[in-house]
Amino acid sequence: MLYRRFPLIPGAAPDEPGGPLYIPRIDQGDGRHDNPDAYGALYVSRNPASPVAELLKDVPLGRLQPALLRHEGHSYALIALDDSDVDGVVDLDNPRILSDRRLRPSLVATGRRTITQRTALDIYRGGATGISWWSTIEASWTNVTMFAERAAGRLVTVGDPEPLTPDHPAVREAAEAVGVLLP
Repeated sequence: MLYRRFPLIPGAAPDEPGGPLYIPRIDQGDGRHDNPDAYGALYVSRNPASPVAELLKDVPLGRLQPALLRHEGHSYALIALDDSDVDGVVDLDNPRILSDRRLRPSLVATGRRTITQRTALDIYRGGATGISWWSTIEASWTNVTMFAERAAGRLVTVGDPEPLTPDHPAVREAAEAVGVLLP
């Protein structure tokens, strides 16, 4: 199971703005594995707190303001995605795969986007559906970047989107992980 945080627009189709599988390609380019000229990067995680922690990690003054759980007037929501029909995800937490690709763990987790984006593009060009790696916030969380054009049609939403509030369990876990105080 994968989890994604996204700005929820009620009634939006899954692949439309405000839907759980929508990729705003125009906004991509600065992310860890972004290469918008080649593919859309759908960032998800195996732990529901991880995509929330990515949002909270830079909270001003370390105190969550409820407005930070909104984007352009829409509540952020969390959705579960069944990925059981998705194969071809390259596991960059596997020492053998790192060795085969001549990658060091430090190059997988680096904040230098020129390196991580080049690695992602090489993996994409090799025919993969996505990349999994450990979260730089909490190493026990597995994050996944799906190459949208190859994976989105095989991901299935599970249940309804859950709007994020300070009381949501994923928000509470994420806040604890990044040291953010909740209201």
